[in-house]
Amino acid sequence: MVKRRHGVTSRQIVTGVVAGLAGLLFVASGITAAGTNLRNGGVDDLRSLVLGRATHVAQLQAKTNTLQIKVNELSATKIEPALSAKLTVLENQAGLTPVTGSALQVVLNDAPHTAGQPLPDGVAPDDVVVHQQDVQAVVNAMWRGGATAIQVMDQRLITTSAIRCVGNTLLLQGRVYSPPFKIIGVGNVTDLQTAVNSEPGVQVYKEYVDRLGLGWKESILNSTTVPAWEGSIN
Repeated sequence: MVKRRHGVTSRQIVTGVVAGLAGLLFVASGITAAGTNLRNGGVDDLRSLVLGRATHVAQLQAKTNTLQIKVNELSATKIEPALSAKLTVLENQAGLTPVTGSALQVVLNDAPHTAGQPLPDGVAPDDVVVHQQDVQAVVNAMWRGGATAIQVMDQRLITTSAIRCVGNTLLLQGRVYSPPFKIIGVGNVTDLQTAVNSEPGVQVYKEYVDRLGLGWKESILNSTTVPAWEGSIN
């Protein structure tokens, strides 16, 4: 004898589904008859929700702005002068403030060469382009000469800045630059010139300037401003 399973039969399930659909259609017909557009009603509800949230965000932003003003006011009035002076010194040392003064500017450039023409005997393609070590030699010399701020191209350098070369282009803080490469050091110009011209790496570079025509231009800027560091200091 085969036992029958207890529970809901398929016929009961189908009957329930049909009854549910009939009820849903009845309700929808009643709403539509009353003049309500179901589709537009949903859009209107969503629009109202978005506008409501936007208003709420604007209110929160206004509160944030007010609090930020108060924080700035408290920072200006509550910090002791001695602590404020220390913070200023640290900001200057970290390169977080612009520096203005007389400066030495050095511009390095590849040697002029017509594409397709052979190089002189014993000269490799790498010999006629500016390399990472050439830029780094000038930067190191300026630091040693007492520069208070150094800028390469349009970027301020700090102690953690890394100069890299990709082919004959310069990679600095994620940006790529093509020659000529401009280096500016703010400080005592005489000391900077002495340090740069006595740098061994610069002296080797100048040999290639005389031999192959690598670019070297040195000039004095009576007054220039090196911008503040804009990257992370972590």
